Amino acid sequence: MEVRGLGQLLAALAAALFVRAIAGPGPALLPPAEDAEDDETDAEAGGGGGGAVQPVTIRWARITCALKNKRGEVARFLLSNVSGEAKPGRLLALMGPSGSGKTTLLNVLAGQLTASPSLHLSGYLYVNGQPISKSGYKIAFVRQEDLFFSQLTVRETLSLAAELQLPETWAPERKERYVNDLLFRLGLVNCADSIVGDAKVRGISGGEKKRLSLACELIASPSVIFADEPTTGLDAFQAEKVMETLRQLAEDGHTVICSIHQPRGSVYGKFDDIVLLSEGEIVYMGPAKEEPLAYFASLGYQCPDHMNPAEYLADLISVDYGSAESVQSSQKRIENLIETFSNNALVTEGNDSTAKPQESEFSAKVVRKSSMKQRGGWWRQFRLLFKRAWMQAFRDGPTNKVRARMSVASAVIFGSVFWRMGKSQTSIQDRMGLLQVAAINTAMAALTKTVGVFPKERTIVDRERANGSYALGPYLSSKLLAEIPIGAAFPLIFGSILYPMAKLHPTFSRFAKFCGIVTVESFAASAMGLTVGAMAPTTEAAMALGPSLMTVFIVFGGYYVNPDNTPVIFRWIPRISLIRWAFQGLCINEFKGLQFEQQHSYDIQTGEQALERFSLGGIRIADTLVAQGRILMFWYWSTYLVLKKNRPKYQTLLPPLKEDGRKQQVE
Repeated sequence: MEVRGLGQLLAALAAALFVRAIAGPGPALLPPAEDAEDDETDAEAGGGGGGAVQPVTIRWARITCALKNKRGEVARFLLSNVSGEAKPGRLLALMGPSGSGKTTLLNVLAGQLTASPSLHLSGYLYVNGQPISKSGYKIAFVRQEDLFFSQLTVRETLSLAAELQLPETWAPERKERYVNDLLFRLGLVNCADSIVGDAKVRGISGGEKKRLSLACELIASPSVIFADEPTTGLDAFQAEKVMETLRQLAEDGHTVICSIHQPRGSVYGKFDDIVLLSEGEIVYMGPAKEEPLAYFASLGYQCPDHMNPAEYLADLISVDYGSAESVQSSQKRIENLIETFSNNALVTEGNDSTAKPQESEFSAKVVRKSSMKQRGGWWRQFRLLFKRAWMQAFRDGPTNKVRARMSVASAVIFGSVFWRMGKSQTSIQDRMGLLQVAAINTAMAALTKTVGVFPKERTIVDRERANGSYALGPYLSSKLLAEIPIGAAFPLIFGSILYPMAKLHPTFSRFAKFCGIVTVESFAASAMGLTVGAMAPTTEAAMALGPSLMTVFIVFGGYYVNPDNTPVIFRWIPRISLIRWAFQGLCINEFKGLQFEQQHSYDIQTGEQALERFSLGGIRIADTLVAQGRILMFWYWSTYLVLKKNRPKYQTLLPPLKEDGRKQQVE
């Protein structure tokens, strides 16, 4: 009794800590900008949530990114001594072949280069002439993969983002006008009331998703817009529409920087400036259109008439792997082009004050957080996120239909196999087997659904939390509560069909307890799936890890291995096995009070004797529910801690160690 009381006390303490953590005020908010109130009247005209677009000029100098091996030696330079500038009102394109470093440079400038001990990043980054550590600015970062909550419409997605990021002082009518203005500016009016969709449900097109990504990022009125290969995966028409949108945003005063692989001629004509990269070094940087063609023509490389300039430039700076001779000649050509441009750039850099070293560290995280604010209080965030989670859960028709059909099919199959069990001695084993497979089926169905969905949702949440839209506590609480009704429906469907078919203990109270036990088990398995999804880097990894972990719990679930015979070193596993506690609860609920037919003196006569035979005597249903509750809280708490700990970390930009960029020694 003392051990049981201590366990209940620890469970209550864990629950209290979990509630305190998720309901806490979260990180301290940054103080409001001094001119926030003055800017409100100009926000709509400027296209931002906190004020008009502030012009920003970004300059970077001697950016070097080196990949180190296990011995700490430089194995490869991803970027080498890269310098450049991006100005407001102009669209800058980073171009180059695959592996040239254009995405790495974009991530460095946006402060989005994932931290790794095998990377060394150095260089200087300036905003309007000031080091990034001393001046903050708002950015928008549009990734290659457009991830959204698939069951929300375009208008709902944008409206929710606006509610989370715009000031609370704005009237609802003003927010609605602002959202409608964004829909109009980005060409999303015609699809505003269409669901976003995903691989399972047809929704808006790829180009519309890309423009929706831009719209969500524009709510905060960013000064700089970064787009990582915005045309990848789009057809020519959609690609041009997306680039035209970026072109218009640049004309509105934003500084726009995008990486792009090989654009068509009409897309190339929209660029104001380009940076050509090859093997991590700059081949050309300057005005786009005719200037680069004239520059390379002066070096003896004339672009043929009627050829797409972008294709010609891409071919010029790419290594030709057709033969050994072509590899050697193309590499020599690229090295000469890099050296020529570097020599021309040294003249300008030598007279440039921004190239001078300064003893300070530049944290990439400052880029995003310098102007980041969490809008609204805990309950307001919870209310908005609960609404989104509710719509996502109940509108997900394909998933819900599949889960409902699987619940019905499983119940019918199991009910047919264990049809109308009697009270014979052999029915004891049948009942045990049925209750075990019922526990396994319920847990696996809930687990696989969660681990198949949550890793993608986690990516969206990480992005929104990085924008300062909301804290982790309101998100996790709203998700758990919104999914309770839909999560409870499928175990109830399963139990309602299986129970009468198998002719389990025929009283309503026992049926209600059966459904309650499998429902709590389903929630515990979903909570476990959340933790696995939060830990695993990809959906595929989560799908591999989750069932493997559940298999261990099945082995120690009380049916295959008697708890009394479990090796000492493994005896802790049954205590945390949700299969074991669900199986025990179902067995107690079924066998207590049953009378079996007795043909021999050694036959089992009562259900209590059967429970003793399986070492389940002396346990109450309440004890199994409390144990499942402890497991439930443990997985919820673990999910919170893992999400808190695994927040994306970005590489720190350090000052260069020596003047000779490529040859510097990386410590």
